[in-house]
Amino acid sequence: MLELHDITAGYGRGTPVVRGASLAIAPGESVGLLGPSGCGKSTLARVAALLHRPDSGTVTLGGDPVRRWRHRAPRAQRTAFGVVFQQPRLSADPRLRLADLIAEPLRATGRHEELPQRLPELASAVGLTPDLLERRPHEVSDGQLQRACLARALVLRPRWLICDEMTAMLDASTTAALVAAVEDYRTATGAGLLAVGHDQVLLDRWCERTVHWEELTSAEAGDR
Repeated sequence: MLELHDITAGYGRGTPVVRGASLAIAPGESVGLLGPSGCGKSTLARVAALLHRPDSGTVTLGGDPVRRWRHRAPRAQRTAFGVVFQQPRLSADPRLRLADLIAEPLRATGRHEELPQRLPELASAVGLTPDLLERRPHEVSDGQLQRACLARALVLRPRWLICDEMTAMLDASTTAALVAAVEDYRTATGAGLLAVGHDQVLLDRWCERTVHWEELTSAEAGDR
């Protein structure tokens, strides 16, 4: 179980953008988080993924409290998450080929031996052809780059996926392909999902339940 209880978080003293938010996601469950732009849902998603330390509140993962964040979190906790962000060009190193982008987490965790198997597996799963893997971000479309970012998020076989507006910048066919890839992975592994967005139709079709932002906290949200 991934549980966030009474989370308050922000980016400066006295300016929280999330106030008193609570959310629980069971293993294997897919939950949509619906809210308008700027309400604070992306900040909460980063807290859930252990990428942003909250000002107050608790996060537990499988019953174990989270006490450290980002690179200071224990490896078993931080690698339990795969995250896909809204803007792939801001989350991808422009110097890397797509193959190296996908391989980053394996190399960072010393699991180089898995590359020959995982790279072609994931490229096929997200719809990347071998020629695309040799290109750099400026040589591919946003949709192709987001496919690589999804593959990178899946490469360590995470138990939880956080998709923060993953398809907001993509066309309908690419959106359908990426959602299908996520669902194929969840079916095969039993991973839980938090899908953040402002498209209720998409979230309702994709997820088992959709939580509206105002249901999480009664306080007004601040800047993103």
